[in-house]
Amino acid sequence: MSLEYVVNLLTTVLASGVRLTLPILVAALGEVYAERSGVLNLGIEGMMEFGAAIGFVTAYFYGSEYGLLAGALSGAFMGLLHAILSVRLRVNQVISGLTLALLGEGLAIFTYRSFFKPGEAPRVRGYPFIEIPLLSQIPIIGPALFDQSILFYLTIVIVVIASIILFKTTIGLNIRAVGENPRAAEALGISVYGTRTACVIFGGLMAGLAGVFLSVGQMSMYYEGMVAGRGWIALAIVIFGRWSPHMVLLGSFLFGVVDAFQLRVQAEGWGIPHQFLLMLPYIFTLVVFACARKAVQPEALGLPYKKGE
Repeated sequence: MSLEYVVNLLTTVLASGVRLTLPILVAALGEVYAERSGVLNLGIEGMMEFGAAIGFVTAYFYGSEYGLLAGALSGAFMGLLHAILSVRLRVNQVISGLTLALLGEGLAIFTYRSFFKPGEAPRVRGYPFIEIPLLSQIPIIGPALFDQSILFYLTIVIVVIASIILFKTTIGLNIRAVGENPRAAEALGISVYGTRTACVIFGGLMAGLAGVFLSVGQMSMYYEGMVAGRGWIALAIVIFGRWSPHMVLLGSFLFGVVDAFQLRVQAEGWGIPHQFLLMLPYIFTLVVFACARKAVQPEALGLPYKKGE
């Protein structure tokens, strides 16, 4: 195995890993806010699937830019449903989330089949790549960080803003207070219902956006079941990242690199059974859970709240 081959392998895996990171990272960032406010959202998988379908159909008829907006709004709608059920009606958050996961997948299939016949495989224009002069020529890391889709740079901005808001502003302090002790927060004049509702809707919006990143941004097409467990992996990444945006970025990137590596190995035919290679990202997820076993979750996560009780 020559040095040139190793450098080429690392360059390809890192660049592909960054692209594969984006949908999981965006969905996980939204879930950080939801869980920080005390609401567990197990419906991410369905929200991503619904956002992917709505975003693709919209991009096909009206353009990729509108696909982003439509996918985000569809996820926000699903987040609103979850907020009504789990925050306002105090339905068990696990049941509400699982119900929405199934609903989102069903709505995605219904939406897609309403516009395209079985067997059709329409494609759309993806999002442009931006190559930063000189920096993109840096060996190995140049193509991974400085020759990427515009979605990559947008996501980095979102990570920075999400981290600043959560840990450096009064809004973030209120969110964390509601997630730790909602009764004390309410006594200080913070609206627990309002804060949790806003965070869950934001989490749904980000999940829908992640779906568009996958269908339009990565694949330029949609097929049923394309999310393929990424929503559940995003939940694991949130725990691994200890409910912190920058740590979630790290966990998502590691998963993306593992996924990119197994795809590259399959393409090159190293003689390793493809079934084992397909397992690698999910084995990594189990390792993530093992590493995060001591993570301290928000105190009120998953607990319904009723004002005055």
